[in-house]
Amino acid sequence: MAARRITGEYAARLLAIGLAIGLPLGLWLAARAQSGASIEIHARNAESGGWSPSNITVAVGRPLHLRLFSDDVMHSFAIGQSDRPAIDLPAGQAVNTTLTFSAPGKYTFYCTRWCSPGHWRMRGVIEVLGPTAMEMATPAPPLYAALGLDLDAKRNAAVTPSHTPSAARGAALGLTLPARYLSPDTYRTHSPAELWQTLRADPLTVGRTDSDVWDLVALVWQANITPQSLAEGRALFAVNCAACHGEGGRGDGVMAESLSAGSNTQRPADFTNARTMLAASPALLQGKIIRGGMGTGMPYWGPIFTEAQTWSLVGYLWAFQFELGGG
Repeated sequence: MAARRITGEYAARLLAIGLAIGLPLGLWLAARAQSGASIEIHARNAESGGWSPSNITVAVGRPLHLRLFSDDVMHSFAIGQSDRPAIDLPAGQAVNTTLTFSAPGKYTFYCTRWCSPGHWRMRGVIEVLGPTAMEMATPAPPLYAALGLDLDAKRNAAVTPSHTPSAARGAALGLTLPARYLSPDTYRTHSPAELWQTLRADPLTVGRTDSDVWDLVALVWQANITPQSLAEGRALFAVNCAACHGEGGRGDGVMAESLSAGSNTQRPADFTNARTMLAASPALLQGKIIRGGMGTGMPYWGPIFTEAQTWSLVGYLWAFQFELGGG
């Protein structure tokens, strides 16, 4: 009897000790699991390795705690297709941030600071995993793919204007353009040179000069580019494009020389070149932005910009060819 009583008391004590230790430990582990993963990421110039690690996996809805370091110069950390502001990473300082993704998918993180000629290669991926039953929607193909456009084909406009076309002058002509000319579909799928040829052959423009018709083309372009999107496009261009293409769009940005010095690259595109620009449709320009330019040093921006942002950026590129209101 005594032996049983001692054994029972011993077991009770062990249970009490187990509860005393195990319950707080279990609560701590549960809290830690709910608090999410914690990862340290280092940023270096692309030529020195870029992000490390550059591929991260986390469960949907689980907080991802990041401790970010720059090992050389000022970098920044941003998530593509997100309205979260970029986080500056001063050299040698730790910066903490927490991300929580509500939907599964692959999210690109990148640097917004022009830190070196290979700046655009500073990309990484956060893969967010969800329940197997949660299927991701298949995105529609971009317009250039749906149209079967060859982004790399050389294009030159057969006719160019003698001076910069003006939407205001086009409106002052007092002509009522049919809705088919003003539609977003016409704007996105036709180059300005193609639309000029169509308008030139339309009885509507009989007696009008070639310059008048170019002003009508500018009017169509203005009808499809809001002042808000033009302003957004200007801001996107200044932050992401001007370093290579130049503030004036002439392909003479501060990084242009270093890009053209490479064996597989060429100078950034000159958006002030009427012969090449007026031969390009907005769908073609959007495609180049989304996919990037093969062998040109042009980054692929598809994982970075939203679709609306790509159209805003395309709209702003036309400000180098047309006088558009609201700009």
